Amino acid sequence: MDPHRGRGAQENPANRFEAMRFETDDDAWIDDDPRPLKTTFLRDDSQSILNRVTADDLSFDYSVNPYRGCEHGCSYCYARPYHEYLGFSAGLEFESKIVVKLDAPELLEKELARRKICPGIIAMSGVTDCYQPAERKLEITRRCLEVMSRFRQPVGLITKNALIARDVDHLGELARHQAVCVFLSITTLDPKLARILEPRASSPRARLDAIRALADAGVPVGTNAAPMIPGLNDHELPAILTAAKEAGASFAGYTMVRLPGAVATVFESWLDRHFPDRKEKILNRIRDARDGALNTSTPGVRMRGSGEAAGQLRALHHATCRRLGLATRPPKLNTSAFRRVLPGQAELF
Repeated sequence: MDPHRGRGAQENPANRFEAMRFETDDDAWIDDDPRPLKTTFLRDDSQSILNRVTADDLSFDYSVNPYRGCEHGCSYCYARPYHEYLGFSAGLEFESKIVVKLDAPELLEKELARRKICPGIIAMSGVTDCYQPAERKLEITRRCLEVMSRFRQPVGLITKNALIARDVDHLGELARHQAVCVFLSITTLDPKLARILEPRASSPRARLDAIRALADAGVPVGTNAAPMIPGLNDHELPAILTAAKEAGASFAGYTMVRLPGAVATVFESWLDRHFPDRKEKILNRIRDARDGALNTSTPGVRMRGSGEAAGQLRALHHATCRRLGLATRPPKLNTSAFRRVLPGQAELF
């Protein structure tokens, strides 16, 4: 049994930026402490919230990330190494020490109102999930969407949390101006696998229900079958796309798993605990799709992988989308409806 139930990682790999590391004694009594690991929330007093995006393989201009770290606890999450820049570990600390940008909506409003900001596409959950569990209480993402709906600011969202259906009012208003699209990320339809792979994310069924709720409200919604992990869940790709289509999805994407830096350590440990008999097969198949490595950072390749195995998955995705009538890209968002507004004022031109 995992000593830290409900967590994707079970340890804290060394931080590559820190010269000193603390380790607990394996024989110490504290290792038998039955109390669950508590999540700590830390305030981020950043003075800006819009991050300019210049990568050639990304289709948005800015990103907004209300949270740093993610309590969903996905063992494969490519964002884990970002926590090392804060002096934390990419392991347990990534999912138990969450940095929160409480002033994100106010900062967003100020930045969108600045005359020199050119209209562009914003992505939410570019790094960590903007609908992670704390959002239910804090409502930072919801308040950001309220700002965007007033400005008619186009935004694309991707999440693993069915909580996004709560904000159908703001999403519906943005949809009236072709200024929103939503991806519900689905990794597996197997609830048992989802429970250990993404321990604090919504169940697969709840995500499909969220797709249905958004589609019924006229919000452009699709699925991202992500990540596909060769030898573990890649065989589910057609079933995931079919279930999403039946729920009301109109487009679908996918990504190949990538394990940068300490993520490889966390994921290998996860395999040791849950699939020791398949560990080497899975890792070798990932390497087959990554030119012999566990990660590729090259734009244009990092999301899909390369080689024969990656090509087969790409062909399967396109063939399944054609059969189901799913677009392989989300609808193009409209920037022409964007308007600058200030508190208490109408449009500013």
